[in-house]
Parts: sequence; C-alpha cells; structure tokens
Amino acid sequence: MEQGIHAAIAAEQVYQWMGIPITNTMLMSWIVIFVLISIAFLVRAKLALVPSKLQLLFELMVETVLEFMTTTLGDEKIAKKYFPLIVTIFLFIFVGNMLEFIPGVGSVGYIVHGTAGHGGKTEFIPLLRSMNTDLNVTLALSIIVFFVIEISGIMMVGFFRYFSRFFNFHSFVGFFVGIIEFVSEFIRLISFSFRLFGNIFAGEVLITVISYFVPFIIPVPFMAFEIFVGFMQATIFALLTLFFLKLAITEAEH
Repeated sequence: MEQGIHAAIAAEQVYQWMGIPITNTMLMSWIVIFVLISIAFLVRAKLALVPSKLQLLFELMVETVLEFMTTTLGDEKIAKKYFPLIVTIFLFIFVGNMLEFIPGVGSVGYIVHGTAGHGGKTEFIPLLRSMNTDLNVTLALSIIVFFVIEISGIMMVGFFRYFSRFFNFHSFVGFFVGIIEFVSEFIRLISFSFRLFGNIFAGEVLITVISYFVPFIIPVPFMAFEIFVGFMQATIFALLTLFFLKLAITEAEH
C-alpha cells in the first residue's frame, strides 16, 4: 500500500447525515461562522459610552471602511446599505484563511485503507481543511455576489434601463459591445471563484510539500507570506464586489 503527500482538489467527506455528505471544508466553514458570531457578541457586550482601546480600534476600522465605500458608491445611504455585505465577505474569507494555520487543521484526521478497486492505496482524510481550498465554497460566494450585484442593478436603475446596457439595438457596435458585457457578467463567476480557490489551494500545497521535506525552519517564511496572501485575497474579493456593485447601480450613460 502507498501513502505520501496527499493534495486533493475535492473536499473529503468525513461524515454523512441523512444522506447529506459532510465534508471537512463544510465543518471549517461552520467553525468560521461560529468564530465571527462569537466575536460579534463579544464586541457588542463590551460597547460603552467611554470606549476602550479595543472599541476605538473597531470604530476606527468601521469608519474608515464606511468612508471608503461612501466615496466609491457616491452616497452614504447606499454605502451603509451594502456595508454589512462587503465586510461580511471580507471577514468570512479572511478568518477562513487565517484558521488554516491553527495546529491540527489539515494534520488531524484518520486513515482510510483503500480496496483493490482503488489501487490498494492508503489515504489520509483530515477532519478540518481550509474552506477556501474547496471550489464549492468559492463558487457559492461568487454566486451570492453575482445575484446581489444583478438584483441591485435592476432595483437601482430599473429593469429595462439596466438590461439596455447589454442589449443595445441602436448600432451594431453598441450591440456587439453589449453582448460582450453580458457574457462578462457570467465570466465573473469563474474569475471570482477560481482566483480565490487557486491562490489559497496553491499556497496550501506549497506549504505541505515544503513541510514534508523540510519540516522545521524553512516553512515559516512561506507561512508568513501565505498570511499576507490570505489577507490580500479577502481584500480583493471584497473590493471587486464593491466595484462591480458600483458599476451595476450606475446608469450606462454615466
């Protein structure tokens, strides 16, 4: 039987409940949600009229992000409306990326002994795995963002005005450009999901390979770099959502 470095693209199933497969990335996403809810309740419980240093830090971050969104969207009311979405996307991705470095994630699990039909290989199944290394998770986030952007554009601009940017029958060039824009709307699903998935999955594989061959000092700089990459990928995903949202709620002639 063979056993070695294992890097699976698909998430591994660790349990099955009522016929529903429970994967290690799904468990990780639940942990991320629990961590975010716990932090929210903790911060809410510590709010005071005389703010502490931690409260001042959170207020400064909220004000900075809200001010940036107001400048981008051009309206404070609209910025406050979409503030929870943008920040939640960033925090969900960022915390998921950071929890990848907790001891036990990807390294604690169980051994599955393969049958003759599977080549007799022994496979290690980790109980927890970075959720953003699962294409299903990144694709689900992309689908949510896609529908929010499209629905927001229709509500803000109007159904016919919004789709007139894609189906312009006034000129051949306008029609051709509109079709390209229409196709690009769906291409965002691929670019959003694969950008995040590809970067995080590649980083995980790199650290796994390096840790396997040189398990002590060498992986540390790569881990520090992956922390930076995790932050940047969360920021890029949130910023692209904001910018595409801006384009959707702005009329074509503007």
